[in-house]
Amino acid sequence: MKKTAVLIYPNFSMYEISSLTALFWFHGKEMIVFASSLSEIKTEDGFTLIADKLLSDFNREEFDCIILPGISDPFPVTEDEEVIRFLKRFIGDEDIVIGAISSSPMLLAKAGLLKDKKYTSGILEETFEEFKYLPKENVVRKPVVKDGNLITAIGFAFREFAVAVAQSVGVDCPDKIFQGVTREYTEEELTFYQSDMYKD
Repeated sequence: MKKTAVLIYPNFSMYEISSLTALFWFHGKEMIVFASSLSEIKTEDGFTLIADKLLSDFNREEFDCIILPGISDPFPVTEDEEVIRFLKRFIGDEDIVIGAISSSPMLLAKAGLLKDKKYTSGILEETFEEFKYLPKENVVRKPVVKDGNLITAIGFAFREFAVAVAQSVGVDCPDKIFQGVTREYTEEELTFYQSDMYKD
């Protein structure tokens, strides 16, 4: 199984990708965190992270998926030349799944990846008017949109986004895996033993 690249940048949203990364972790899919620098990066909710590797260290042959989390303030990231240069590498590369949620399709648009792709996002309508590189004519007003190798989603659809991306790289998971508590459980069902972890 090939690896997944997770891009991080200032003010990114962890919760929008945590269901997806949990699925990958559970199924043994290795993830490497990339950024344009190895400086500390603050998430939108105040956590501090440092990437595993620089974007310049990315080896295309090792990866079949790239994840772009949303960003509470996406505009500075669209001016990060390293991020945009990295994403431009994937124009026309249909063999790598790219998952972008919330505002992060702005980065794909800036890099030219949305010219011929349908997509959705949490981008404000005023932003389309201000930034002409955003192809508004390609927007589909749905929570999750898949067009070839590209999967985009609005932030509230993070569960459905997780399933769509995971299934696209061959992870066997139910469509409704994150639908929440849907029935009453017995005490026996909610009593856990270490031996249960090793049953076939």
